[in-house]
Amino acid sequence: MNITKEQIDDLNAVVKVAITKEDYQDKVDTILKDYKKQANIPGFRKGQVPMGLIKKQYGKAVLVDEVNKLLQDNLNKYLTEEKLDVLGNPLPKQQDNFDWDQDELAFEFELGLAPDFEVSLKTKKAITQYKIVADDKMVNEQVERIQKQYGKLVSKDEVSKNDEVSGTFFNEAEEIDSKTMIETDKLKSKKALDALKGKKVGDVVTLKTKGLFKEDHMLSSALGIDKQKAEALDTEVTFTISEINEREAAELNQELFDKLFGPDSVKSEKELKERIKEDSEKQFEQQADQKLLNDVTEYFIENTKFELPTGFLTKWIQMTGEEPLSEEQAAEEYAKSEKGLRYQLIEGKIIRDNELQVQFEELKEFSKGFIRSQMAQFGQLDPKEEELDSIAARVLGNQDEVKRLSEQLMSQKLLNLYKEKANLKTKEVTYENFVKEVYG
Repeated sequence: MNITKEQIDDLNAVVKVAITKEDYQDKVDTILKDYKKQANIPGFRKGQVPMGLIKKQYGKAVLVDEVNKLLQDNLNKYLTEEKLDVLGNPLPKQQDNFDWDQDELAFEFELGLAPDFEVSLKTKKAITQYKIVADDKMVNEQVERIQKQYGKLVSKDEVSKNDEVSGTFFNEAEEIDSKTMIETDKLKSKKALDALKGKKVGDVVTLKTKGLFKEDHMLSSALGIDKQKAEALDTEVTFTISEINEREAAELNQELFDKLFGPDSVKSEKELKERIKEDSEKQFEQQADQKLLNDVTEYFIENTKFELPTGFLTKWIQMTGEEPLSEEQAAEEYAKSEKGLRYQLIEGKIIRDNELQVQFEELKEFSKGFIRSQMAQFGQLDPKEEELDSIAARVLGNQDEVKRLSEQLMSQKLLNLYKEKANLKTKEVTYENFVKEVYG
């Protein structure tokens, strides 16, 4: 067997593979002998079928199969040994009237080659790194929410401004019949609030659905209908009151602090606010980091210039999809995927240049961190190390989980690298302003 490469240009090449009978004949003969031993053909005893008949019936199929195996194995080996960085997979060139009876079989494969380029981590333009802070307003609002959540319900005779009113929404034409509880301070409509004030258990109030709540998503839940229908709904519903309660705010005392954070972790209102601020800013940090990662990614895609073997990749998409595509469809699919492919190449280059690797022990500790977080959500604040090791072992026994966690850990390593080497400018904002700047 002989394999040679013809370089078309920097991004395209053709690999030529010449296979002679010596490369495959022994293997083909061995398989045909096995066929002869097992063949059941009418008119012949098992194992006594003439070899000529076996070759006539099975010879071509066995030859094609063995040659294709040889091609695949040796082509992959050649690409590895020659250290060719290919995009997609080699594409066999069409050969009309191919003669499988020749003594020497010649095959050609098109290759799309990865471009050679450099990535400078020291970006020319400074990229904003947000530091999101929890301001006094946010902390105080969170304290109020906690007091309300852990407060006690006190039954009332009639509705006032800050009550929890249970009842049933009804509209026969819209098929609405939903038992729910509404908080009067969440109502946006002043008319709706005025209509409810002073009402008692058993009273029926007619309310307009449009602009009923301060947060639009609350309407679908209250009416028991899907979000899309709720967004388009503009009608009247009746609300029959079944219960009226006022939530008495919980006292900020040691009992509440222990319930929230465990015994003696927090001992005063000041410490409570400090803890809320600290926990909130940890959560904000994740959002700020994701924003930074997205912005750096976009910067590299826009500012790292290199050509791709567009013709080859379009043809590869056309030929290797689940269903055959036209040239126009393949070109459209390539246009959709080009940006992602560019970043894959850029990210791979950054990883190689900076020798970033995911070691098993790192991955194990990373997975234990996720497990701790999940257990904390269910009140297990101090799990034993042996328990974490056991759960991590089960998680890392699943290859899909290993792949997912490895990608997340590598993203974290890339983020740390960008924080260290990229040209960043820190901007301190409240969460409210962060949302306005980032999401409009």
